Amino acid sequence: MKWVTRSHVHVDRVACPWLITRFVDSEAEFIFVPKSQINEVAEETGAIPFDAPGVALGHHDGKCSFETIIEHYGLTDMKGLMRLAQIVHSADVKADRDDDPIAAGLEAIAVGYSLRFPDDYENLERQFEVYDALYAWCRLQVQSAR
Repeated sequence: MKWVTRSHVHVDRVACPWLITRFVDSEAEFIFVPKSQINEVAEETGAIPFDAPGVALGHHDGKCSFETIIEHYGLTDMKGLMRLAQIVHSADVKADRDDDPIAAGLEAIAVGYSLRFPDDYENLERQFEVYDALYAWCRLQVQSAR
């Protein structure tokens, strides 16, 4: 499937493609466009819009897009993924940045990758390793907490 979101990826717009490719659509193809073109591109291509204003897979009820996608696709029983969602939420939602001790680090990593790799596709490719590692850590954390 095709998926469309805003260009200039940052925390949620990296976390969501990672989540989609790892748990929802392993063949996902991402399209990055200016915010003003999302609806038009979604209609023209049939792409599923995410992390954009007014779309179903966006911020809703205080949740970031990553959390919305988890709920929409029924991934809420995965404890490691839910721990990662807490981190992504806090890193993505400025007002909640202090709610998780890992959030500031993830935000710093996102900024650093954006500076080093301004091309959205290259940025995603490189940051997926970060999310794979962070998810592995989250899984270990929730297992240790038992």
